[in-house]
Amino acid sequence: MEQFEAFLAAHLPSAASFHPHYETSLHQMLLGGGKRFRPALLLGVVQAYNTLLVPSAYHAALAIELLHTYSLIHDDLPAMDNADLRRGMPTLHKMYNEVSAILAGDALNTYAFEVLSNAPFSDKVIVKLVRSLAHNGGVEGMVLGQAIDCHFENQRLELEQVKMLHIHKTGKLIAASLQMGAYIVGRDDLAQQLYDFGIDLGLLFQIQDDILDVTQDETQAGKTTNNDEAKNSFVTLLGYERAMDEANALAEKVTRQMMSFDENLQRELSPTLTQYINRHKD
Repeated sequence: MEQFEAFLAAHLPSAASFHPHYETSLHQMLLGGGKRFRPALLLGVVQAYNTLLVPSAYHAALAIELLHTYSLIHDDLPAMDNADLRRGMPTLHKMYNEVSAILAGDALNTYAFEVLSNAPFSDKVIVKLVRSLAHNGGVEGMVLGQAIDCHFENQRLELEQVKMLHIHKTGKLIAASLQMGAYIVGRDDLAQQLYDFGIDLGLLFQIQDDILDVTQDETQAGKTTNNDEAKNSFVTLLGYERAMDEANALAEKVTRQMMSFDENLQRELSPTLTQYINRHKD
């Protein structure tokens, strides 16, 4: 991941102009840290099956991180979560203004596909990667989840509806990360299995975030916390204890799924996954 960080720093979006902070706003959230969870999953799959393709795969990993970062910028806007803090720093609309934050998110969204289109893969592979990222990050994926999340604030949903919401808002982009890794190494036979695993992993990730929202302060989380009262979070719906039970059961399921993978894939994914599978217990 150190090499990926160097790649990211060397491929930041560039847009020289007389605007006082446009280019800086594009870089700020990217350089502000973050878990890099989705890039690590993609690169883990590639490392498991073809180490020679890892440098090329940085393009796809960066594309995912760009799309994810755009979603965070927009998620924090006053029209959505109205958050003041992200990755330990003021959100872009607080640092500059709402217009700057909207445009920075728009720019990172489109730049993700520019980076992906320039990846050193065959056109056939690039089309698969673009399709996966666009489908899971867009109309039927992350954006749908966000639309449901925002529309049903202050309206109680059923548990299965909440799961659908978060599978789309969080799970699908995590699932795409694993699927795209399989496409890069020509393991289309594994793509669906990894995608399904990613959906469960993404749901676990979201339940954990909901738990951490009520157990961590802003300094620990690096973002605005205790901000989910009006949202359909798992803790809001189930309460803390039942949300923990759901997280524990899903963590066990994800662990079993991971243990069913071949030795190479287990070896490469385990360092990333072991950091997160039980983070709600920390």
